[in-house]
Amino acid sequence: MSESVQSALTTQPAPAASPGVVVITGASSGIGRSAAALFGKHGWRVGLIARSAENLDATRKDVVTGGGTASVAIADVADSAALEAAAAKIEGELGPIDVWINNAGVSVYGKFMDITEDEFRRVTETNYLGTVNGTRVALRRMLPRNQGTVVQILSAISYHGVPLQSPYSGSKYALRGFTEALRADLANDSSAVHLTMVHPPAVNTPFYNHATSHMPKPVRPPPPVYQPELVADAIYLAATTRRREVKVTGSTLGFAVANKFAPGVLDFLAGKFGVTAQQSDQGGEVEVRDPNLNGPGQRPSSTHGPFDSESLNTSVQMWANKNRGAVGLALGLGLIGLAMLGGSSARAMGGRGVGARALSAGTRVAATQVLRRL
Repeated sequence: MSESVQSALTTQPAPAASPGVVVITGASSGIGRSAAALFGKHGWRVGLIARSAENLDATRKDVVTGGGTASVAIADVADSAALEAAAAKIEGELGPIDVWINNAGVSVYGKFMDITEDEFRRVTETNYLGTVNGTRVALRRMLPRNQGTVVQILSAISYHGVPLQSPYSGSKYALRGFTEALRADLANDSSAVHLTMVHPPAVNTPFYNHATSHMPKPVRPPPPVYQPELVADAIYLAATTRRREVKVTGSTLGFAVANKFAPGVLDFLAGKFGVTAQQSDQGGEVEVRDPNLNGPGQRPSSTHGPFDSESLNTSVQMWANKNRGAVGLALGLGLIGLAMLGGSSARAMGGRGVGARALSAGTRVAATQVLRRL
């Protein structure tokens, strides 16, 4: 085995971050609440930010029950001064912030011309500018220490917009551009502060009960639907490793790949099936409306939405994402085998084996590159 391949085989991945202080916006329900509970179970000190005192207290109890420590602060992420005050309160109670997770989000469902200007602006102020505000608040603390991680919760929709959600789609697209531009700024400054993005699929949370809607039927996540604990796991992975981004489940990965290679086909499919896939004929909890566009919802919120019966708890793609060392090792060993086979073929063919030798050398290079990423 070549020295370069041996070196790649012995290279170990960077260790996960030790428990510290994490701040989560939009922590009162759904993905934010699930992520808070998971960080608490891992021993983190968890700062919780949202607009509802009652629902934040429920999240605080989840964190404490799991063995963590929690600090609660009321703030609307669209209000930069309130968000700065919330961060100062949390730091005063828990210590310097190591990880900041921008998770707060709202939505309005409807055809573009049915959504009012004020509604569109409010979604943009919360989802896009709220994340910009949160990132600024975090960097004020992280840049002087030259350490820390900011996690942006985006969406599969950040790769291709969907009908009925033009303001939400636009905000998530904007956040990809903002994060990539800011990442380049940090690279130019040789900063050790890390930015990462998490792209969830359709998730079973109260998000759909909270959304403002102009549709005749209750709105719902398009299938396949996943439980928020799976996304919380991806957020924890992104926060404790230096991943550039984490695509959650095969549906998100497929969405991104399809948009890259066949965007026109995706346009057609989204237009053909996207409207009906986001509306429900179910009754019961699916029909309950508790809009939170301009203020906190009035009902007690939760981690899960009303779609438990169809929601998935596992994902092969996420297993591979979390265990990519093992996956990469298997792939690397396979490439090494091909390289050895190619080398044997080249020697057998002698002078006529130029192509085989080139294939063998190329395969060895590819194997080395794969193994170096373990």
